[in-house]
Amino acid sequence: MATEIRVPALGESVVEATVGQWFKQAGDKVEADEPLVELETDKVTVEVPAPASGVLSEIMVKPGETVSVGALLGAISEGDGRATSPAATPAAPKSSGQTAAVTAVPAAPPAKTPPLEPKALEREPQRREEVSGEEMPPSPAARKLIAEAGLDARDVKGSGRRGQVLKHDALGAIERAAKTLLEKERKPKAPPQPRQPVPQDDAAREERVRMTRLRQTIAKRLKEAQDTAAMLTTFNDVDMSAVMQLRKDYRDAFEKKYGVKLGLMGFFVKAAVAALKDIPAVNAEIDGEDIVYKNYYHIGVAVGTDRGLVVPVLRDADRMSLAEIETAIADFGVRARDGKLALEEMQGGTFTISNGGIYGSLLSTPILNAPQSGILGMHRIEERAVVRDGQIVARPMMYLALTYDHRLVDGKEAVTFLVHIKDSIEDPKRLVLDL
Repeated sequence: MATEIRVPALGESVVEATVGQWFKQAGDKVEADEPLVELETDKVTVEVPAPASGVLSEIMVKPGETVSVGALLGAISEGDGRATSPAATPAAPKSSGQTAAVTAVPAAPPAKTPPLEPKALEREPQRREEVSGEEMPPSPAARKLIAEAGLDARDVKGSGRRGQVLKHDALGAIERAAKTLLEKERKPKAPPQPRQPVPQDDAAREERVRMTRLRQTIAKRLKEAQDTAAMLTTFNDVDMSAVMQLRKDYRDAFEKKYGVKLGLMGFFVKAAVAALKDIPAVNAEIDGEDIVYKNYYHIGVAVGTDRGLVVPVLRDADRMSLAEIETAIADFGVRARDGKLALEEMQGGTFTISNGGIYGSLLSTPILNAPQSGILGMHRIEERAVVRDGQIVARPMMYLALTYDHRLVDGKEAVTFLVHIKDSIEDPKRLVLDL
């Protein structure tokens, strides 16, 4: 008996995913809990494990296709992988289609066969030899695909024996329906500007790649933030001398005791929490006509990956030590690049910190991570000439940027918040003394 492979629950508010790569081919032997296929959602990439041991007898969806929670991905049958390999036996879809052609119209339908439509019952022949091609029901695989897509089987033209609808007929109908729906949804209200014609020699050197679901979501949410929030950015610079000297003095002892390097982000998380406590509007959000003030501090830390930007969240960062923060951030970085972050680890943030300085950025205006009302941008450290006690000296300086929602945060509050960050970083003893 075949075991179905279905799309698992993907987390709160996530209802569909894009099929990534299959780690096995039809006919391969699989072990229970062995990763079979990769699914990419708008937030994380998850691996679907094998629900049982046996042979991957059928793959129902191809890489790049969109599937919903609970959709059928494939099936696992009993065996050791030799008798069911593609080279040894016919493909699973053909076999199931041929079987259905012989047994799908008995005098009395089996218990598991879905009831026929009323019109089909009226047309049902009294004797088997009188059956015409129109009465031949779809194959099991095709029937399942048609039901999941919400199509009417009578609208799908079959290419099998006596007009039976086979799996590839159902897939073709689903694809045509999807294209029709997509064309309707994409129909512009105003004529779009035509794409400039590309010279033939240039067109041959172009590569067109479909956006990943994560990239589509990033684009959508950033644009929504621009359209919704009244975003404004204020800047300041900070002298990193004290923090860099502190790291130099205690770097080895810190790493030896906690097993993690003493980075910069931990200091900025601590400074941000202290500033959020003093300026609660930056830790709030707008919900309709209400302002929701958050009396907890879940700090999102932006991490760049090959798939796009993700923002894992340090929950209750105000209760974490510097070592705990640095350990958590290091772990986030590794698992983000491997696509191993859980969905719940990227939800519920109240404020975000983004460090573009690791890529060499001197100055930027970060975009809000909606519905949050503030995001802090860090940048690269460089030696610059500054005046200290009437003398021109070189100091390691960093520009800071705070983008905030002006609907909720006033300019005075935003500037004061950034000054708090500056004061804490330039005198890190304030963080220890909670000043």
